[in-house]
Amino acid sequence: MDAKRAQEIIFSPEMVNVTYNDGKVYIEHVDEDTGNATVHPLDNPEIKQSVSVTELVEKPL
Repeated sequence: MDAKRAQEIIFSPEMVNVTYNDGKVYIEHVDEDTGNATVHPLDNPEIKQSVSVTELVEKPL
């Protein structure tokens, strides 16, 4: 995925299925300058991590 698409997903009114290392995640923030995104697992919003947007995968629902 690229930073532009990750940003579109954040503002999408529909839920988009995104995974990181095969786990479903929610994208909280995208830094387009660095290409990193702050994400957390869908089932644990307290575990936040910064990852490269290139490691995020959009999957069909």
